[in-house]
Amino acid sequence: MIFVGEPWDFLGAGEAVDFEHPAIQALSSRFPDGDLAYAQAAFDFVRDEITHSMDASDPRVPWRASDVLEQGTGLCYAKSILYVALLRLAGIPSGFCYQRLSNGEGGFVLHGLVAVQVGEDRWVRLDPRGDRPGLRTWFSAEEDIPAYRVDPAAGEVDYPEVYAQPPEKVLRALKEAEDCASLCSGGLPSELP
Repeated sequence: MIFVGEPWDFLGAGEAVDFEHPAIQALSSRFPDGDLAYAQAAFDFVRDEITHSMDASDPRVPWRASDVLEQGTGLCYAKSILYVALLRLAGIPSGFCYQRLSNGEGGFVLHGLVAVQVGEDRWVRLDPRGDRPGLRTWFSAEEDIPAYRVDPAAGEVDYPEVYAQPPEKVLRALKEAEDCASLCSGGLPSELP
């Protein structure tokens, strides 16, 4: 992994990672003590209780962690933002990772997931995107568990960078989206700069 930011940046708040919001603080108090137990409970909550907008046919496109929690939905990027906010509130270093995946129509889309520090020098990539038929994710402190396995022969890429904050390209797409359908039909970034 290549970390884009200083070590302390992976614990900080930001425009989208607004973990000081009272609703996020209240939610975090429901999770157990201990970094791994907390990280798993937060993962399970985001994966299972926050719907993926496209899977749920929900037109809303929240981008700030508190909005994702309030609306109960979000794309992979937004669900990752909420998960990172919950982790950082508990003092667990975390960041944003991306994959370039085929969209099945000859193009590509950027998929967001999360890197989490699970030991003194150990990071894993986890995907709180949410399950659906044929797609299952889970928490692991031992290995990366992305929802999608990339196919390099098809031009897909697992980007090695871990960002302290979501890249501007991703936030801009979320902020400017009229609705989820229009964003997913051409407004999503297809790769990182």
